[in-house]
Order: sequence, then structure tokens, then C-alpha cells
Amino acid sequence: MRKKKQLPVFENVTIQAVAAEGKAIARIDDRVVFVPFVVPGDVCDLKVTKKKHSFMEAVATNIHVLSPLRQEPVCPHFGVCGGCKWQCLKYEEQLKAKQQQVFDNLTRIGKIQLPEISPIIGSEKIYEYRNKLEFGFSNKRWLTEEEVRQDVTYDNMNALGFHITGAFDKILDIQKCSLMDDVNNQIRNEIRKYALENGLVFYDLRLNQGLLRSIMIRNSNSGELMLLVQFRIENDDEHRQAMALMEHLKQNFPQITSLLYVDNHKCNDTFADQEIHVYKGNDHIFELMEGLKFKVGPKSFYQTNTDQAYNLYKVAREFAALTGDELVYDLYTGTGTIANFVAGKARQVIGIEYVEDAIEDAKVNSQINNIDNTLFYAGDMKDILNQQFIEQHGRPDVIITDPPRAGMHKDVVDTILFAEPERIVYVSCNPATQARDLQLLDVKYKVDKIQPVDMFPHTQHVENVVLLTRRNENIV
Repeated sequence: MRKKKQLPVFENVTIQAVAAEGKAIARIDDRVVFVPFVVPGDVCDLKVTKKKHSFMEAVATNIHVLSPLRQEPVCPHFGVCGGCKWQCLKYEEQLKAKQQQVFDNLTRIGKIQLPEISPIIGSEKIYEYRNKLEFGFSNKRWLTEEEVRQDVTYDNMNALGFHITGAFDKILDIQKCSLMDDVNNQIRNEIRKYALENGLVFYDLRLNQGLLRSIMIRNSNSGELMLLVQFRIENDDEHRQAMALMEHLKQNFPQITSLLYVDNHKCNDTFADQEIHVYKGNDHIFELMEGLKFKVGPKSFYQTNTDQAYNLYKVAREFAALTGDELVYDLYTGTGTIANFVAGKARQVIGIEYVEDAIEDAKVNSQINNIDNTLFYAGDMKDILNQQFIEQHGRPDVIITDPPRAGMHKDVVDTILFAEPERIVYVSCNPATQARDLQLLDVKYKVDKIQPVDMFPHTQHVENVVLLTRRNENIV
């Protein structure tokens, strides 16, 4: 057998900067080293875990000098969970890193002329800011390094928590998460306690069997609370067990206004194509924004930081500079949040979205807010938004686009270029793909304003809003 190559350990290495994916970087012999859960200014011993020609990956085994940029993480699972990789970095430094991320992506990938980037809008709440969390069940609990070193045999390997990156069937058992109001901890821990006491079977992802699959918790600024439990029910006995759990939740958490469940037999936990059963209350909750009500169902997309969503949409509306006479296209409209938010300042807003349930919610959102100048269409963006669609509905004066992380399909970009709106407001959760699309739009549009917004404190993710205006000299 080939002997496994021993990877090196380096002592007293100074961490230099924040890098992509929530990691930091150091340099050893002109080679970049990516290290998680450390901050610039830390002086560490590094154990290499992966060695390539141009870079290495390592973990810090000992920190000799703590950086002044460091703060104490509040999460008991920090360093294992991996969800909030920057909890150890002061928030003002997180914002600087995100500002730099936007600049680097737009300049290095976009390679177009840019105005000065406005200072990032930080989140007033840096904990308990999320309105939605999902947790999975597993009969294969992830063991921490300390538990592995103890070499103990565990009778109970059940877990309810977050998936571990790189271990698709393993779940880290979460006792406390500070990303949402503490109600998420109360509900999750009570479900685990009930399930263990009553012998409910936790899901085995590899075998696609087990009663308990996942839970989703949503709250809202209207004071409502949604809980969806996802089961895999095989027989009458398991159905009885599932309904007993639902009744237990109903009795113990009267604040839940929307108690739902799904019976999902697929090999994954996505439930967009599954029937939702209402056990108690409504099949939705409402979010409130500037006098408007937005219906949010279990399948709906809604920005997960409610307060910052308002700031984000205000930037988009400001950039759109509507006077009341404009025809606006809202691409990737979701549940029509932006469309309805700007409708009061437009002649008409047309929203397009792939998910049919989301479009139905968008229509309802217009109805309940007495908005009568919106139209919504469901379907694949690249198929719906074409020249025929524009000829039928009119050339837009303004296009607002908020695509998924992958950015816009080239066919969509080509149709936007054909439509030639006066202004484009591009809202992005991924400045890298946004930069790629801006380069494609550069043939007819120049970037006038750039505004980053931090929606997700303690993570590397950043939203960015860009205003593009038409180069009139290119119009025939």
C-alpha cells in the first residue's frame, strides 16, 4: 500500500486578509493558504489539509496572538456548524470585506467603467435577523473532533440541526441558533425531545427512510409564526405518530399561526412539488412593509432579513426614479414584493417569475393591497421574456431584475438589450455573476450607481444594487 503523504505544519503564521467563501488567507513561500475561522492579524500554527500547486488549505491548530479585529463568537457551535464563518470578525470589518468583495468582482470580472461605489448599508440587527430557518433530521449525527478523540460509542446518533458541508448525510445537532428569534430554539429542541422520548425514527438520507425529515420555521414582523414539518409516512402507525407530534406542537406552541406538514417520499427535502397539509391555522403568514401586506406561504420566496429587505427595496425604488408614467418590468419577481412596492409610483408593473405558486401569491399581494396596475406571468424567464412579449405588452421604460445567484441567462440579457429600457436596476445576491452580466449590458448601458447592502451578517454573502442608464448614442 502507498504510504499516505504527511502534510506539513507551519508555526507562527500571520493571517493577512479576508478571502472568498468566508475564509481568510495567509502566505507561505509565495503560496496562498486558505484558513477558516481566523481573522486578519491572528498569528497561528497552521496544519495543512490540502496542498495544490498554486495554493494550500489549512486549519489553525493554535492561535498565539489574537487580532484586534477579532470578537468572541456568541454561537456554541461556531467553528463546526460553518454557517456564520465571520462571527469571530468584528462587524465593521465584515462590512469592509463585503465592500471590497463588490469592488473586486465588478472591476476584475466586469472590466467596465464604474462610478465610485457607495458605502455599504449595514444591518441594524446582526443577530436574530432571519425570518426563516430550516433544520434537518438525521440518524447519523456529526461528531465533533473532541467527540471523535474520546472514542466513545454512542447509543443515540439522532440529530436535528444543520447539514455539515461536505457530508451530505450528516447533521450537526443544534442546541442554540442566534440567527432567528429564540422561538426557533424552543420549537426545535422540543421537537427533538418529543421525538426521542416517543421513539420516532429520524431520517436516513442514504436509504431514504425514516419518519422525521425536516422542519422549516418562519416568523414575520406582523407577529405571525409558521412551522412546517416534513415527514416520510409509510403506514398507519407512522401516520398516527406524525399526527401526535403535530397535536403536541399545537398544544405547546399556541403562538404558531400556521402549522403545516408535508408527506415527502422523494430522495430530497425540496417540497415545491409536494402537497401542503394545514394542521392548524392558515396556510400563510403576512409580512408588512411601508403600509403594504405581503402574503408569504411555505413555498414563497421572501428576503430572509425583513428589515434589510426594506432598505434594499428602497434603494431599488430610488434608482428606478419613477414619476408615475413608466412601464416597469420586474424580472424574477418572486411573490411580487418589489413589483407591488414600486407600483404606486409607476403606470404599470409587469412581473415575471418561474414558480407558479409565487406568481399566485404576487397576484394576491396586489389584491389585498388594492393595487390594480400590476400584471404577473409564470414561466421560465428566457422563454417568456422575448421580442413577442415586448411587442405585446410594450417596451419598458424601466427594468428591475433580481435574479438568483447564477445571474441572468444570456437570452434574457439579449432581450433586455432589444427592449432598450431607459434604466435598468439590477439587484444581485452574487456580485460575481452580476459583474458578468454588466459586461454584457455594457454595449448599450453604463453603470451610474452602485449600492451594496448587507443582508447576512457573519457570512460572506452581500447584496448589491446597480443602476444602469442607456447610452443614447447607441439608439437608432
